[in-house]
Amino acid sequence: MENYKEVIECVYDDLKHINDTGKVADYIPELAFVDSNNFGISITTIDKQNFGVGDFEKKFSIQSVSKILSLTLAYKFEGAKLWDRVDVEPSGNPFNSLLQLEADFGKPRNPFINAGAIVICDVLVSHLKNPKKEFLEFCREISNNQNINYNEKVAESEKTSGFRNVALCNFIKSFGNIKNDVDDVLDFYFHICSIEMTCKELSEIFLFLTDDQYTNKKGESILTESQAKRINAIMLTCGFYDESGEFAFRVGLPGKSGVGGGIVAIHPDEYCITVWSPKLNKKGNSYKGMLFLEKFTTKTASSIF
Repeated sequence: MENYKEVIECVYDDLKHINDTGKVADYIPELAFVDSNNFGISITTIDKQNFGVGDFEKKFSIQSVSKILSLTLAYKFEGAKLWDRVDVEPSGNPFNSLLQLEADFGKPRNPFINAGAIVICDVLVSHLKNPKKEFLEFCREISNNQNINYNEKVAESEKTSGFRNVALCNFIKSFGNIKNDVDDVLDFYFHICSIEMTCKELSEIFLFLTDDQYTNKKGESILTESQAKRINAIMLTCGFYDESGEFAFRVGLPGKSGVGGGIVAIHPDEYCITVWSPKLNKKGNSYKGMLFLEKFTTKTASSIF
């Protein structure tokens, strides 16, 4: 941890005042109110040591980072059958693209693009009696943290501006790959994207992907070793939309971004590290977050490759 702390502080100081050419995701109106200068980092190691700098204890909307959690729960319910509904291939297109769905007959390329995450939400709506309540309970249980909540303002903001997601859901429904009511699925999808956490909380909740011996507070494994391996693989190849190859090339860790400016990265058997900086590059990923993680893994030589 001492080596990690030294590098984190060094890189944080180097990047704190750089010219950030990114732009806040103001197409979700509520996100436009976030201070674009926020910058925080938190790391939690598999022995649960934690270190953070900057705005690492401020809550923010984790957006698509939550798709790891929804995928995890759906995978627990469905097992390998899940891949009949959603593929595991990189998309090569923007995260909200409709183009490939036509060619692929309504089967999304992976669970992290919007279309795939909407299908995952449909799976969960089929399994859960009260999806929003039970999903939140799942998140709180695996993190042993009762302070995780939805941000209703963000969820409503997503609903009122989410025309493309409405189109995606209806288009997938036309192929028979959405089984439930479109409004119910979308309401659940908008809520999971609105979940708020801090960098510290995020670096703790995803420890189950770093260690196959990790258990929840009941002593139960979150996923099997095989399932955790597969989710890490999808994160590596698909976690950054059509910039996933660039992230693997520059950073060399499985990870997932969100348009709230958060990035989670996993080093199996070592740590989970989270960065938050709200200004996004043209691909929808945190400009400063990508840069920080590239420098961090270079200086610590902690890429998985």
